[in-house]
Amino acid sequence: MSWQPLRVAIIDDHEIVRNGLKHILADDPDFLVVGEAADGPSGVAMVDAVRPDVVIVDVRLPSMQGDDVCRLIRERVPETRILILSAFGEDELVYRCVLAGAQGYVLKDIVHFDLKKTLKMIARGEAVLDPRVASVVVERLRNRKAITDIPLSPHQLSVLRLIAQGLSNREIADRLFLSENTVKGYVQEVLRRLGARNRLEAVMIANERGWLR
Repeated sequence: MSWQPLRVAIIDDHEIVRNGLKHILADDPDFLVVGEAADGPSGVAMVDAVRPDVVIVDVRLPSMQGDDVCRLIRERVPETRILILSAFGEDELVYRCVLAGAQGYVLKDIVHFDLKKTLKMIARGEAVLDPRVASVVVERLRNRKAITDIPLSPHQLSVLRLIAQGLSNREIADRLFLSENTVKGYVQEVLRRLGARNRLEAVMIANERGWLR
């Protein structure tokens, strides 16, 4: 079988970060950057189109949280491995990304050699946790009470987060690649499970309980 470079895609809303990552990989024949995107929805669509071996995903993206992006990628392109790019102070969100299917995460100040080594490890199916923040995530994984106490499925929680951003059912459907009827069903079930009379009350309940962080 002929040798092929590792095909990498990047989802990050900062152009300077995307350019920096591409620069690190540009002169190495072991890697080929096959796509990039600046937000979650276009990123998911890009990954679905180019089917990379590994996609680097910023933990915080405009219009869609990183864990929702991970979940959609895992559903649409399960063979693609996900590497989360994070900064300090985002342990909760990184933890949710790991639960949503990310194989690892690194911090944004990663050096060139570490990035390449990490991408190869992720492509082989290994899990990679940056040691500077791994202990927090590992501890959360040992005690999942905060997550399991939420009476919503991952999809329902994704819908609730977009409701909190003021999106309509149609806009949520477009964002999550679902039908409008499916989103309507999710919204109704969210209201029922939270005992909320309307969308605003559901958002208020979720905010009070810290589910939208």
